[in-house]
Amino acid sequence: MKQTLYLETSVVGAYLDNDDPFRRDLTIRWFEHELAEYDHFSSILVRRELERISEPHRTGYINLVKRMPTLELTDEVAILAEGYISRGIFHRKFLADAMHVALASFHKIDYLVTWNFGHIANVRKQARIRLFNTAAGFFSPSIVTPEFLVHS
Repeated sequence: MKQTLYLETSVVGAYLDNDDPFRRDLTIRWFEHELAEYDHFSSILVRRELERISEPHRTGYINLVKRMPTLELTDEVAILAEGYISRGIFHRKFLADAMHVALASFHKIDYLVTWNFGHIANVRKQARIRLFNTAAGFFSPSIVTPEFLVHS
């Protein structure tokens, strides 16, 4: 049985990011050589965020995720995300980030993959998420960047 991944929007965005060649090249290598080793998922939230990006990149980004199975955005996911906000784990203006974590948590995804260091891939925030999820009876995914999933 393969491990599961949820690809948050920043990982898809890094695929065409010419501003950070290291991150772009690592993301491309990971997508093309290692992503298939996992059952990987996207969400309607990721697609909506990608649709707000202007061309020429929007179509390329959407093509990267259009064939991926999507995680269902349920009432429970929204309630869990609201719990993160009410406990101060996420500020309300970063509701989408809270929703990404809630999606991965609710659906028991092994790895939430992100390049978002400020709001998601932050060790203090991850500790607070784990504590909250444990107390609330939810699974806590490992939150990692693609470089942690690259095999040598």
